[in-house]
Parts: sequence; C-alpha cells; structure tokens
Amino acid sequence: MKVLHLDENHPLLISQLQECNFTNHEDYTSTKQEIESKIHLYDGIIIRSRFSIDKSFLDKATNLKFIGRVGAGLENIDCDYAESKNIVLIAAPEGNRNAVGEHSLGMLLSLFNKLNKADKEVRNGKWLREENRGIELDGKTVGLIGYGNMGKAFAKKLRGFDVTVICYDLKQNVGDANCQQVSLKEIQEKADILSLHTPETSLTKGMINKEFINNFKNNFWLINTARGKAVVTKDLVEALKIGKIIGAGLDVLEYEKSSFENLFSDSNMTDAFEYLINSEKVILSPHVAGWTLESKQKLAQTIVNKIKLHFVNKNNC
Repeated sequence: MKVLHLDENHPLLISQLQECNFTNHEDYTSTKQEIESKIHLYDGIIIRSRFSIDKSFLDKATNLKFIGRVGAGLENIDCDYAESKNIVLIAAPEGNRNAVGEHSLGMLLSLFNKLNKADKEVRNGKWLREENRGIELDGKTVGLIGYGNMGKAFAKKLRGFDVTVICYDLKQNVGDANCQQVSLKEIQEKADILSLHTPETSLTKGMINKEFINNFKNNFWLINTARGKAVVTKDLVEALKIGKIIGAGLDVLEYEKSSFENLFSDSNMTDAFEYLINSEKVILSPHVAGWTLESKQKLAQTIVNKIKLHFVNKNNC
C-alpha cells in the first residue's frame, strides 16, 4: 500500500509502516490542488491539520482506503462522505489525552494562584503579596462537559485533590470511579469550575453562550482545551467583565482557522479578542494542550497501531 504523508510527524510513523511493507511518500509543501492531482495514486493519507479533506478532494482520491489524522479529532475531514466511500478514518485521541489532562490542571492551578500575573509583576519589580493571594482547589466542584479520552484524563489528574468531579456526556453510563455522570442542569447548579472536553460538532459550536453561562447558579471558572468554536467569545468576555465567569484558561479560541495555526492571519482583531489578550483573568496558550514531546510519539504510535489493526496481516509484521 502506498501512503502519502502530508504533515511531518514522529519518524516512527514512517519507519514502522515501512517495516510492514508500506511505501511512504512525503509531501509537506505542495498546494492542496497539487496534492489532488496525484492523490489517486495512494491508498492512504497521514495528515494533521494542513488542509481540509472535503468532497472534492475525496472524489479525486479514487483508491483511498484510509485517512490517518495524527490528532484527537476528525473535524477537518468530511467524515460522512469519506465513510460513504468505505474509507477508514483513524484518529488518535488516546495519544495526547494525558497531555491534555495535565495542561487543563496546570491552567486551572495557574488561574487560582494568579501565577501569570504574579510572575509578570515580580519581573517588573513589584512584590505584591496580598494582591496575589490565591484560592485552593480543595472543596470545589469540577464539572466536565464531554467524558471521553480527554475528560477522563483530566478527572484522573484531579484524584489527588479533595474535589467533587461531575460530568455531562451525550453517551449514557460513561461515569466511573473518578467522575459521576449527571445532567447538564446539575452541572449548572453545582459546578464551581467548568472544563470542556468536546469535539467540534453542530451541537457543540457556540454551546457556551450567554444563556448557557447565565444558567449557572455559581460564578465559575472556565477551562477550554477542546475546540475554540464551542465558546462564543463576546459572551465569555461579557461574563468575565461582570464576574459571572471568574477567570478563563483558553488553549483554543473561536477565531482559529481550520489548521489551528493561522490565528493572526486576519488583521481585524475583534474587541473581544483584545480583551482576552489584556485581561489578567485569562490565561492563553496556542492550542498546545496535547502538544508535548511525549504525545508526539504516542500520537504517531497510536496511528501506526490502528493502521496495522485494519490493514496488516499480523503474521507478516
């Protein structure tokens, strides 16, 4: 089988596929149009987020048997159309779930202890102890929306704290020893902290809006290491200004492009985004919650393992 690699990944991905007699070609620079002109030659694609795999692309990929996305989600692929063509879709949420769990916890503790603010002040010669008095996580209720690989990883990280962890998920019976599954209404009634762990779908786009926020009984903290478009930024900013949302840790933003890497390509920054950049209530990171040295290797290994499971005779590899 011939595989076209469209993004650079951990070298084990190519080396292990080669050991299983796959032919690997790399093309990290051609335009989408140029890739489309030769995609019919390949049985498989390995991609991260370089461009979207849409109907037009898939119609030209006449021999395609699988698409491996080295990441957690598949939102840059027209999944329904690909599956209608019997193309196997492979993602790797298992590969970076631990990294996302650690990043979520790090953001939360940084917010509670004003670490970014205090660090900046000390570097500028300010020694403000009372102004940087933190709060403790113990005794709080953490609500998770989405309890798949990422939500479960975050809940596991919270086991060392004296907290109550509850989750809402569309799937039934996903709760476990680390987290009790409840209704969305119960999360809004009880949570002091809300952490998002959802994919990007028609149901999750714009989910965290003014009405949703105002239905929370408590003022709360928001962590988003999932997808930026789940949060309506102007409604988030309004809630931050009035204190309904006490603080926010945002690894992802509504304004990200499909590649997740071109946020600043649009010169027309909104007032809401300007507020986030300048607010001491907000911690921002550039979509790197799952982006560790370890996860790079684990993501690649997960993709290789799943390709082998579908397409390799175990006696030969």
